[in-house]
Amino acid sequence: MSLPNINTDAMIDFLVDLLNTPSPTGYTDQAIAYVEETFAQFPALSLKRTNKGSLVIVWDAGSGSPRAITAHVDTLGGMVKVIKPNGKLQLTRIGGLTLNGVETEGCWVFTQDGGQVRGSYMINKPSSHVHAGETSKMERSEQTMEVRLDARTTSAQETRELGIQVGDFVAFDPRVEVTNGFIRSRFLDDKAAVAAIFAAIASMTEAGLAPARPVYILISNFEEVGHGAPAGLPSEISELVAIDMAAIGAGQESDEFHATICVKDSSGPYHHGLSNHLRGLADANEIPYKVDIYPYYGSDASAAVRAGGDFAHALIGPGVEASHNYERTHTDALVASAQWIMAYLLSE
Repeated sequence: MSLPNINTDAMIDFLVDLLNTPSPTGYTDQAIAYVEETFAQFPALSLKRTNKGSLVIVWDAGSGSPRAITAHVDTLGGMVKVIKPNGKLQLTRIGGLTLNGVETEGCWVFTQDGGQVRGSYMINKPSSHVHAGETSKMERSEQTMEVRLDARTTSAQETRELGIQVGDFVAFDPRVEVTNGFIRSRFLDDKAAVAAIFAAIASMTEAGLAPARPVYILISNFEEVGHGAPAGLPSEISELVAIDMAAIGAGQESDEFHATICVKDSSGPYHHGLSNHLRGLADANEIPYKVDIYPYYGSDASAAVRAGGDFAHALIGPGVEASHNYERTHTDALVASAQWIMAYLLSE
């Protein structure tokens, strides 16, 4: 049986909307709600929130031991660490944010009373006319960078009067652009994978297809800090496949036009049998894919296994260039990932 076609336009529309929904780890309710509202359109699915605020989607079809897939909506970001005497903000990073990758980027500060204050993230000696050679030579660190607020404030007191407090979340602009088949944006890790899951389910539903076995889909919200998937999935699952970005760079096989299966990362090898099953499905369905190893990477699947999960685990996903920076992928990689998800859900 050939796989149904992917509605690429619907997949990209969903992805763009999700990318434009701020969701730094710890501040993900809006993104989870958007995913929940979108997936609720499929009548075969049931949805519930976990105590941690992640989303569990159940497709109770087929027979046999349940399996699960997971992707995450939480992203890199920041929190207010210090309200400085000049009224500007020193941040503490959430996840592995590359500071020079967000230098001069616009951002939003979300206040406790529900307000939003606009700003931009700058080095604290930004003017080359004032600081001469210091601007280009300074180390980019949490201590040397600050949020310049777009508000009349020159003191800590004036900033506090805007409603800003230590601990407020800060989200950076994704700067989404779709052109020539490429999707360029921050936080494709891992919203691109959520879009691939959406596209797979939409195509299966339209074609009148259902999974061969019951499926749990965990949309997690704490992956970037290491504990997204250890909670939320039932103990009876026998397999967990994380859908997450493939890292591209020197020494890597992955690229922006293929899906990738990662067979080993910083946590060690993934389950050989499950990985081989996925590779066989890709070969049988002529899905373009790469095989890769990531030495500086960990997934929700590996986190769940480290937490004591008794199931086979694997990792697939679209190739994403410039991970944890200003990222880019191609529609081909997203389509391949969605097809691979469908092939897996339909397999025995």
